[in-house]
Amino acid sequence: MKRILSIGLLLCTGAISAQKPEFKPWPDYSHNQYWIALPQRHDIVDTVPPGCSSPDMQATAAADVFYVHPTLYFGKSPSNASLSDAKLNKRMDECTMHQASAFNNCAKVYAPRYRQAHIKAFTKDNADGKPALDTAYADVRKAFLYYLENWNNGRPIILAGHSQGAYHLRRLMQEFFDGKPLQKQLVAAYAIGFDIRESDFRAIPPCDSASHLGCFITWNTVQHGQDTVGAYKRYLGSVCVNPLTWTRSSGVVPGTLQKGALRFDFKSTVKNLKAVEIHGPLLWVTFAKKGKKKFFHIGKNFHVSDMNLFWTDIRENAALRVKRFTMK
Repeated sequence: MKRILSIGLLLCTGAISAQKPEFKPWPDYSHNQYWIALPQRHDIVDTVPPGCSSPDMQATAAADVFYVHPTLYFGKSPSNASLSDAKLNKRMDECTMHQASAFNNCAKVYAPRYRQAHIKAFTKDNADGKPALDTAYADVRKAFLYYLENWNNGRPIILAGHSQGAYHLRRLMQEFFDGKPLQKQLVAAYAIGFDIRESDFRAIPPCDSASHLGCFITWNTVQHGQDTVGAYKRYLGSVCVNPLTWTRSSGVVPGTLQKGALRFDFKSTVKNLKAVEIHGPLLWVTFAKKGKKKFFHIGKNFHVSDMNLFWTDIRENAALRVKRFTMK
């Protein structure tokens, strides 16, 4: 699992002050360098792969997306990553380009840097895991509050994140949205690649259609035939939404419904699936012939590509939900 993540993810004006990127041990989100992406400046998320039919539309977008990147920190101690690590920051940028760019046709993209927890924080025998995740969430929370106070102005909000990012989104949803006034601004939460349960929320339901609003979406992608054993036990009880139908209905869905996967070289989108099926908490996928090419999968766990495999599907779906929200 660690090797899968490390190979795939190595690929993958307001009150902002203009100053050189001199990082402190903790983030100050009034400073530009603590944001991977902001809509009021040109950055790595303002791009789309060649051949994409819908361009970056952040300048006129009616909604915002607050995006939280996954775990990209696999080095030695400490338990939380340093914000002054140039190589790690580059990985954050590249991963954010692959994932958050899916939303730039319908939403202004806000993506903070944060002191992410080490990959080992998610192992059961790691005593430092919970404190490390608490530190990481404190940064995400601080960034979200800064965004709310300085830029949101009552606009519709999409939440998006993958893996550790989805973990932090779950806490953010519980604290700020679930049954609270801010839920009225929630278009949808794309909390992908983590075990998110229906019981995690009192008032935010799983999405059950392509245009359902105020709901959450999650899935965990594996090769067809995998079951909830071994590494997959953690997903027991998790919601799974099929990103080809945007429902939780079981049954085989033909890969012809796939809108397009984003290759890790960011050079094109391709249709590379033969079939997709929900199996309990897991999303089973079967590739078309040579469909794995340029996706760097190892083994039968496709966690690294949870969002890349459905990049165009996410892009079109987010635009549909924003359109419906603004019409409402």
